[in-house]
Amino acid sequence: MKRICTVVAITLCIATVSHSQQFRIGMIGGIHQSKVLEENDLPGWDSTKNEYSARTGIHFGFIANLPFKTGSNLYFQPGIIFSNKGRKFAARYDTTVSQTLYVNSSEFINYIDIPLNLVYKFRLGKSASFMVGAGPYVSFFYTGRLKTETVAKNGDYTVDENKDPAVGNGPGKYAIMDYGANGLAGFEFGRVFLTANYSRGLKDFFKPDGYTGTFRHQVIGMTIGVFIDRLGKHEKAVKDRDGDGVPDDEDKCPDAAGLAKFKGCPDTDGDGIQDSEDKCPGEAGVAANGGCPYADKDKDGIPDKDDKCPDVFGVKENNGCPLAVVDTDKDGVPDSEDKCPTVPGLARYSGCPIPDTDGDGVNDEIDQCPNVKGTVARKGCPEEVKKEIVEKVNFAARRVQFAYGKANLLPASHKVLDQVVSILKQNPSLVLSVEGHTSSDAAFGANMKLSQQRADNVKAYLVSKGIAASRLIAIGYGPTRPISKGTSEAEKAKNRRVELKVSNQ
Repeated sequence: MKRICTVVAITLCIATVSHSQQFRIGMIGGIHQSKVLEENDLPGWDSTKNEYSARTGIHFGFIANLPFKTGSNLYFQPGIIFSNKGRKFAARYDTTVSQTLYVNSSEFINYIDIPLNLVYKFRLGKSASFMVGAGPYVSFFYTGRLKTETVAKNGDYTVDENKDPAVGNGPGKYAIMDYGANGLAGFEFGRVFLTANYSRGLKDFFKPDGYTGTFRHQVIGMTIGVFIDRLGKHEKAVKDRDGDGVPDDEDKCPDAAGLAKFKGCPDTDGDGIQDSEDKCPGEAGVAANGGCPYADKDKDGIPDKDDKCPDVFGVKENNGCPLAVVDTDKDGVPDSEDKCPTVPGLARYSGCPIPDTDGDGVNDEIDQCPNVKGTVARKGCPEEVKKEIVEKVNFAARRVQFAYGKANLLPASHKVLDQVVSILKQNPSLVLSVEGHTSSDAAFGANMKLSQQRADNVKAYLVSKGIAASRLIAIGYGPTRPISKGTSEAEKAKNRRVELKVSNQ
C-alpha cells in the first residue's frame, strides 16, 4: 500500500507541475540486461562471482517531455517506469568432492523507477532529432522472487522459492528505496523515439547477513516509445514547419530553416548577414560591402582596396606588396632570417658569426676545449701545468690527514697545505680541485657526507690563507672512485684519501 501511494503521489506532482506548460506524454517499453555489481569479503569470491550472469528483463511505463521554453531544444523528462532487475547464478560442481551436481538460482527483483533526465535534441530535419540525456533516478522496491534449484549427486532435485523477500534496513533485507544515475542516447522521428539506455545504482540495495558486501544494480537496454497526447486542452499547439526551433507565428521565414537571431530567416553563407539583406548570400562577405567579399585579384588575403600591389601576391606587413630582400650586413642571410642582422655571419648559424663559447679567441669549430679558455697555439686548450708543480701538489695531497672517522684536519696537514698555498700564490692562473674519497666501510650516505666535509675543510683552510674561493672546487666522491679493490685494512686505507688536482684557468 505504501508503494502504491508513493507512485500515485509522484504521478500527481508531475501532472501538477506540467499542467500549465506545453508538453507531451509518451508510452515506453523495452528490453534490457540487468546485473548486480557485488563485492564482498567472502573467501573465493573472485572465482565465484564469474558464475553470476545478467538477467534479461523488460521495462515499461510513461515519460513526460517538457521543454524549458517555447522552441527550446533542452527538455526535462521525468518518468514512471516498471523495471525488472536482478541476476542469475549457475554452477556445476565436481561430484568427486561434492554431493551437489548443479545449482541454478535466480534473484528477480522488480522496481518502480523514477528517472529525472535532462535531454538535449539535435534537430536533423523537420521531424527527426538525435537526442542525448542523463540524470538521477530513484527506485522503489515493488516485488521480488528468489528461487534456487539444486540437483544432487544422486539425482535428487529440490526447489527453494521465496516470493516475498524481506524488505527493510536490517541484515538479509532489500532496501525500500534505491537511487543512482542513468543516461540515454537515441533518435526521435515525429511521435516515435528509440533510445539506448544505461543506469547504475549508487546505493546498496541489499544488506547481507553474516558478511560484508556491496550490492548495486546495473542495467543496459533499448527502449522504444511513442508520444500519445499533448496535455492541457486549452494550450495551442506550437507549429514549426521548417523545424528551425522558431515557432511559425514568430518566424518571418516559416518555410526556410533559419536562425533565432534573424527571427527564423536563414544566413546561408554564415557571414552574420541574413540572406534577405545579403547581396552575395552564397559567399561569406562583410556588411560594409553588402554581404559580399572585397575583391582580391592576387589572392594574397589583402582586399584590393587596401592592397598597394593588387596584381602581385604580397604580405600584409608590406601593404600587400612583396617583401624586399634586405641584408644589412651583406652576409647572404636576409634580415628576416638573420639573428645577427648587423654582424656578418654564416647561414648555418642563422646569420651570426661562428661562436666562441669560452671567449678565448678560438672559435668553437676549431676549439678542442670549447668550454675552457685556452690559447691559439694549443687550439683553444689551456697550457699544461708544469710537471714539477703537479708533483709537489700530489706530494702534499698524500700527506693531508684527518681525525679518524671525522672531517677535522690534523695539525700535521697545515704544513703541507701551506706549500700548496705558496704554489697557488706564485701561479695565479692555476685553479685547484679538492676531491675527498673514502673506503666502503660504513653506510654509503655517511661516506658521501664525510668525503664532502673533508674536501670543504681543505678548501676552507686554503681560503683562510688568502686563496680566492673562485679558484677552488671541493667535491666529495665517497667510496665511488676506489684506487684499490682489496678487502684488507691496508688496501682499504688506500681509498681514504684527498686528491688535489691543478689546472690552468
